[in-house]
Amino acid sequence: MGRPFLKMNGLGNDFVVVNDDTPERFDPSADEIRRWGQRDGGIGFDQLISISKPDLADASGPLVRFWNSDGEEVGACGNGSRCVGWLLMEASGKSDARFRTASAHLKAMRAGPLAVTVDMGKPGLDWTDIPLSQEMDTRGIELQVGPIDAPLFHTPGCVSMGNPHVIFFVPDAETAPVRQVGPMIEHHLLFPEGVNVGFAQIIARDRIRLKVWERGAGLTQACGTGACAALVAASRRGLVDRKATLALDGGELVIDWREEDDHVLMTGPVAIEFQGRLP
Repeated sequence: MGRPFLKMNGLGNDFVVVNDDTPERFDPSADEIRRWGQRDGGIGFDQLISISKPDLADASGPLVRFWNSDGEEVGACGNGSRCVGWLLMEASGKSDARFRTASAHLKAMRAGPLAVTVDMGKPGLDWTDIPLSQEMDTRGIELQVGPIDAPLFHTPGCVSMGNPHVIFFVPDAETAPVRQVGPMIEHHLLFPEGVNVGFAQIIARDRIRLKVWERGAGLTQACGTGACAALVAASRRGLVDRKATLALDGGELVIDWREEDDHVLMTGPVAIEFQGRLP
């Protein structure tokens, strides 16, 4: 029998979560992940997550790994981190939990029976943090979509939240050509590690409508790190305040870029779908 898993989601951004608590390390191949991730014939998910057995001597908590459904391992997943935080708090009975990812040490806190706040740490704002292939001001990089003399979108902001994000500010997120433009920008030469592509519409000083084409996963119902990046990028340009509600296809997240320590806090719901075993 395969390893047991729990299917969870955060705003419809869905995950298969595996406890890596056996002597044989959970290290799936890209082919296995792609097969499991297929929505037609597989389990179906945006990301696969493993949680290592916690080392009681390590105060930073267990190691958490993330893979996109295309088989690529990535350093961060915001909605997935909320799900992990909830599971760890349920297991311990505590109101907070700490864990490590490939890119950061994170802390999760209860925000309700099925709601979690995750301290995502400081955003990466230098061009080398994203990373970009050449030096640019990440408030607005030299990139445009469409004709040179009449671009559809241009001068997007860039932010790293443990994974790379580029955010275009658009007049209407509902009509933005996410499926057409997203794949093109995801693999642009300016982003040597690929990039998550956000399309953000400013509704008010405290509200942003956002759609995200996720690197390695495509258009998803929600992207937690994308919401964090969009808030930071918009705030840096004076378009919104440092705290706002991000409206995504799957629901809403509250993002707070705290002034006192520059950390980004993300609050939103988690949901449990079903249990199973990996084939």
